[in-house]
Amino acid sequence: MADAASGATEAFRKSRPFSAFERMVAWRYLRSRRKEAYISVIAGFSFIGIMLGVATLIIVMAVMNGFRTELISRILGINGHMIIQPVDSPLNDYAALADRLAAIPGVTMAIPLVEGQTLAQGTAGGGTGALVRGIRADDLARMKAVSDHIKEGDLVGFAAGTGVAIGSRMAEALGLTAGSQITLVAPEGDVTPLGVNPRVKTYTVSAIFEIGMSEYDASIIYMPLEEAQLYFNAEGIVQSIELFVSNPDAVDDLRQPVEAAAGRQIFITDWRQRNQTFFSALQVERNVMFMILTLIVLVAALNIISGLIMLVKDKGSDIAILRTMGATSGAIMRIFFMTGAAIGTVGTFAGVLLGVVVCLNVESIRQFFSWVSGTTLFNPELYFLSQLPADMNAGETVSVIVMALVLSFLATIFPAWRASRLDPVQALRYE
Repeated sequence: MADAASGATEAFRKSRPFSAFERMVAWRYLRSRRKEAYISVIAGFSFIGIMLGVATLIIVMAVMNGFRTELISRILGINGHMIIQPVDSPLNDYAALADRLAAIPGVTMAIPLVEGQTLAQGTAGGGTGALVRGIRADDLARMKAVSDHIKEGDLVGFAAGTGVAIGSRMAEALGLTAGSQITLVAPEGDVTPLGVNPRVKTYTVSAIFEIGMSEYDASIIYMPLEEAQLYFNAEGIVQSIELFVSNPDAVDDLRQPVEAAAGRQIFITDWRQRNQTFFSALQVERNVMFMILTLIVLVAALNIISGLIMLVKDKGSDIAILRTMGATSGAIMRIFFMTGAAIGTVGTFAGVLLGVVVCLNVESIRQFFSWVSGTTLFNPELYFLSQLPADMNAGETVSVIVMALVLSFLATIFPAWRASRLDPVQALRYE
């Protein structure tokens, strides 16, 4: 017996930090025993808390990234990255100016536009406000966000100058299909001796598009440019020229070439200025959600502290025996550190796995819960997008993993240090 004890003492003295023996003892303390069931329950709740906290963080951040990516792609898909407006005189040379601007390196399209607000009415009655955008047929065909998402009809009638293209939600609201008649009422119409009469004109719906952003699908009407000029009393001029660039984040680098190509005084705005409030709100919400959801992981880490403190108290006699056999205070600290860190590590990576699975199937999960509840979760009319997006960012996922592991490791330091400070006599008094 003495030989075995002396052999174990010698093994302790020769063992290196985080040796196989220390890992074995830490693993034994993790296993559930009947008299230690309450400790195992606390450890289990700590594991579940960290797993759910990490998974929730990954899912929420991925969904908010997806929101931003989808909104930017849809907003920039039909709105110019740079908007050129005249300062001193109307844009009556818009065709030549658009050609010069389109020739600038980095500019993919230069689209002259006429815009105006109207009231749109369908054949079945009722009406809705609409934004009419006069655009050349070739430019609309090159605008892939619209031309590649024609849900019904085609752009043949539009190219012929006899039809308009409307969004799918507007078509549903007004009861219209391809080939139907839509009536547009503009407040600024013909001037008569009795005043200005609203201009009323009926057009054929040649195409119905679905961009996937409810605000645009419910409010935008594309009209041939020449017809829009006649309709809004803007013959021969346009209100603005919208530029689409290859790199929207580098629009500042194009300001000087654009001003030089314009050869006149112009006023330039870009997509960031027009949507600054919207995207700033998204960024603030994203940061706040990250901080709030981090508290879930912090609470789970605090559960690790309570579980380990109870484990230290329960294992007082074991600590005394280990110290008597030659275990150093550092070895005791490492054993309990590994016990708590194992819960945090396994919980973190289980949460990553759960988060990735949910992110990859988030739309199917949304549809399932919508079917179960009988309601429309994530209503497109409220949240702009027709589908729930999720875009996982590798850098953010790694930061979540590191944050969860750091919190878990920090939570184990105090109980492990407390265990290492016990001498054999104090450890036996714990029993």
